[in-house]
Amino acid sequence: MTTQPKKLRDLAGQDLPELAELLAGPAGDLEITGLTSDSRKAVPGTLFAALAGAKADGSAFIGDAAARGAVAAIASQPADAGIPVLAVSNPRRLLALAAARFFGAQPQTMVAVTGTAGKTSVASFTRQIWAFAGHAAAQIGTTGVVSPTRNDYGSLTTPDPVELQKLLAELAAEGVTHAAMEASSHGLDQSRLDGVKLAAAGFTNLGRDHMDYHPTIEDYMAAKMRLFDTLMPKGGPAVIFSDDAWSKEAIRAATAAGLDVRTVGRAGDYLCLKRVEHFRHKQMAEIHVGTEIFEVDIPLAGDFQVANALVSAGLAMSTGVPAATAMAALEKLVGASGRLELVGQTRDGALAYVDYAHKPDALENVLASVRPFTTGRVIVVFGCGGDRDKGKRPIMGEVATRLADVVIVTDDNPRSEVPEVIRSEIMAAAPGAIEIGDRARAIREAVGMLRSGDTLIVAGKGHEEGQTVGATVLPFSDHVEVRKALEEVAS
Repeated sequence: MTTQPKKLRDLAGQDLPELAELLAGPAGDLEITGLTSDSRKAVPGTLFAALAGAKADGSAFIGDAAARGAVAAIASQPADAGIPVLAVSNPRRLLALAAARFFGAQPQTMVAVTGTAGKTSVASFTRQIWAFAGHAAAQIGTTGVVSPTRNDYGSLTTPDPVELQKLLAELAAEGVTHAAMEASSHGLDQSRLDGVKLAAAGFTNLGRDHMDYHPTIEDYMAAKMRLFDTLMPKGGPAVIFSDDAWSKEAIRAATAAGLDVRTVGRAGDYLCLKRVEHFRHKQMAEIHVGTEIFEVDIPLAGDFQVANALVSAGLAMSTGVPAATAMAALEKLVGASGRLELVGQTRDGALAYVDYAHKPDALENVLASVRPFTTGRVIVVFGCGGDRDKGKRPIMGEVATRLADVVIVTDDNPRSEVPEVIRSEIMAAAPGAIEIGDRARAIREAVGMLRSGDTLIVAGKGHEEGQTVGATVLPFSDHVEVRKALEEVAS
């Protein structure tokens, strides 16, 4: 898409008094034709954001950006680089706000959801409910971008602010009026969403994740709560799942931020779940909305999917969808790719699912969810990613051996780590587990074990279409491997 140049003072805004003197002078009249935080992508007319990263400080690259044509820079400290440098305390936030002003348009109704698990499903379900209600709707998150005109695979839960604002402008240009996006703790902590104008926000749950980035679980929760205490306008609706161990803290944070707290779940006051009956391919839920009672057949397995559906309905209703319409839409939901997704079954009816669970709580939820309709054994294949939180590996080993009857430990995305070491750290807490490093072979072995009444969960990679080994991403899909294995046992 083509975006018209903007003057620097218009991008920086008048809400930053420390920049007032600079912007009042000739620098404020500079025409900006694009933004980037990668000096290698700077071209004539670019505003370069010098951001501090884990490996390098972007301030060292201001000169490189200027040599490539950047006409101004954003940084945390003043710099003599031959171009104006906007020195502010939070360059990331200024970049996000500048990107929003540069690209301008966004879908008029934006919602964001945060939490450890369920973000992708909530974004997807919210989009589906809006679409059912007749709105042109989109979702942005881990599985990519879905709108009425596109279905683009992606990899980042929350894109960088420049890409995000460019995407929002594209969606608005194609006629999208409603968009739901995932808000990761990294994205929130790094101010990637700070230019998004939100109509509502949601919280699903909190469990152990990203302990390689956040010092403590409390820091992790605080990053999540930026969605409520920094990004949401006062008085806006905060839809919070009521039944998680961290729900009270989320309610406290949203209340302190002056938001309209709307809880959903068994202890919910906005949407109250009174009863659930579990079946192999669906769940029957009794949901109370004020004085109205709805009996809803949700065509998905797993308690956690009911929780996700309730948060999604709460977000849709908080943005104008009537309760009856939202409840009717729940009966038409299609699960997000790789989220307890039924890939196939054997001739004698054993079910094979793929799930994205790569955290202890998520693995526990998915294994517990299939137990009510499994008359035989629960078999799980999983691993842990390299260069990530190492502390969760034995925890996941314990969860798997406690809740599954057969456990196969395999490779996930080892990245730069030695796969055997990762597996050994899981196996240390998984007595009786079977170790098969080759993920494709592990899946074949698991499928070959299936008997009538069994359920197989292949966990960890979900929708992903590659396996990262070292610095190389090799083509790999759990869906493809499960289907191939099912075909082999059927032949």
